[in-house]
Amino acid sequence: MTVGFDYEAAFSRNIGWVTEAEQQALRGKRVAIAGMGGVGGVHLLTLARLGIGAFNIADFDTFDLVNFNRQAGAMVSALGRPKVDVLAEMAADINPELDIRRFPQGVAQDNLDDFLRGVDLYVDGLDFFAFDARRDTFAACHRLGVPAVTAAPLGMGTAVLVFMPGGMSFEDYFCLEGCDEDEMAVRFLLGLSPAMLQRGYLADPSRVNLAEHRGPSTIAACQLCAGVTATEALKILLGRGELRPAPHGYQFDAYRLRLTHTWRPGGNRHPLQRLGLWIARRQLTKMRTSGGRHG
Repeated sequence: MTVGFDYEAAFSRNIGWVTEAEQQALRGKRVAIAGMGGVGGVHLLTLARLGIGAFNIADFDTFDLVNFNRQAGAMVSALGRPKVDVLAEMAADINPELDIRRFPQGVAQDNLDDFLRGVDLYVDGLDFFAFDARRDTFAACHRLGVPAVTAAPLGMGTAVLVFMPGGMSFEDYFCLEGCDEDEMAVRFLLGLSPAMLQRGYLADPSRVNLAEHRGPSTIAACQLCAGVTATEALKILLGRGELRPAPHGYQFDAYRLRLTHTWRPGGNRHPLQRLGLWIARRQLTKMRTSGGRHG
């Protein structure tokens, strides 16, 4: 134990919103987070400050300058260093008693059972375009009975979905089987945010390029993701408070001052979603045609 550190004192200001017994329960929980980038890194630090006692964290990437606008571990001192190591050190600096298992190769089918072993909750921090890894991870959670939360940073807000054991699965909701990458991107985006509250204030559409896996993101959105995810985590881990698992979801957009609850029985098979997907495909084709003329 680090000299001068005391768990009860360090997290005493949580007491009131949680009981002392609940804080000790959080101390005994293990959370898995895949991805230590924009949302994953701030998820780890936020949940560490909530008093969660153990984590499994995965990421194969290193820090670069393009991460500086939004990623918790992105600093000059971290350039070129593995994200999983930097974030583990930052979390341990908050709570030196943490039990952190690192998976520096990221997540894949051959290590998911190990990654999710003994885990009470999975929190999604994977890159938007990591479709194969995300599908495999959520499928493993569904198979193993691990609750899973995904919160996407969209514009200056967040869209949140919770998948609980015995409930609707990630695949049943998003319907990604047999889709090419473009179609998966459209289905994932619209499935996350049926209300598309972020639509309309994108200042420079040329910065969105699905083919190049490129799009803008803000620290405001990443921090909002972490706040709502920590709240959902608290409810799941302590077994109190209202949960609205998929096909329910919600999106909060701070820029537009709007909160929308969504309900899509059948997920992307829902008639409203199918209409939205048709419109999104047309818009994507239009954007590419326009880019070809002016590029």
